[in-house]
Amino acid sequence: MAWWDSEPTRAVKVEGGIKARSKRGAIGQSWWSARFIQVLTSIGVGGRLDRGRNYARAGQVLELRTGAGTVLATVQGSRPRPYDVRIGLPTYGKVEWAQIEQAMADSAWYAAKLLAGEMPKDIEEVFTSVGLTLFPGDVRDLTMDCSCPDHVVPCKHLAAVFYLLAESFDDDPFGILALRGRDRETLLENIRARRGAASAQPSGDHEPEPVGGAPALVSCLDSYFVASGELPMLVASSAPPDAVLDQLPPIDVTVRGKPLVDLLRPAYRSLADPSAS
Repeated sequence: MAWWDSEPTRAVKVEGGIKARSKRGAIGQSWWSARFIQVLTSIGVGGRLDRGRNYARAGQVLELRTGAGTVLATVQGSRPRPYDVRIGLPTYGKVEWAQIEQAMADSAWYAAKLLAGEMPKDIEEVFTSVGLTLFPGDVRDLTMDCSCPDHVVPCKHLAAVFYLLAESFDDDPFGILALRGRDRETLLENIRARRGAASAQPSGDHEPEPVGGAPALVSCLDSYFVASGELPMLVASSAPPDAVLDQLPPIDVTVRGKPLVDLLRPAYRSLADPSAS
């Protein structure tokens, strides 16, 4: 490589760039951002991510835009002109998203969490249940382009964008789903619609299916309220009628110098005395 094609090692300092909130250690505080970095590492991308951590913390990323399947960024490197960065991830179509949304709607747990604005920690299992993946399953699922002269992918400019993208998931976990082609508003609207359709009562003369081998209620209405056996003989309690007063917690109330419980005892005893009526 000629000297004019090589990039100096010191980046041009910029003002007003997008800086990672993390100053040391791992970038990303939530499980989904950490999971995103973990997946990148597992598929062979993470080995070079450390090169971009300083860029992300120094604010070298000037612009970051995300959309369905695409992340576009501008990163200031060592040359006067910033580099253009693009990251691509395949999106799912209507059929795939219909399967995903139905699986989410079928589970009261997932639906409740998502409709409350929370991302369930096992959301990946929903995608797996319909044969899909939420995060990239292979390095070939990612398209990574940068206009810098570094021929190794990902370069530190791409790595910086990956870190900031992961940190953005802390603010909006639905951004992960948006990358796969479904924005938050559409997703929640479709889940509500599917939950509403599932809770609708059946119409017409359709007879409910028996549950656990028991006959349907409509077929046994004439005998449903008939006693199935002799009822046991009730035995009157031998406890005095005012015994319930002795089970009360201490009541520190007096009326004209007499405890309230003592004043109530004659009333309880008269209720049980037939001759008092």
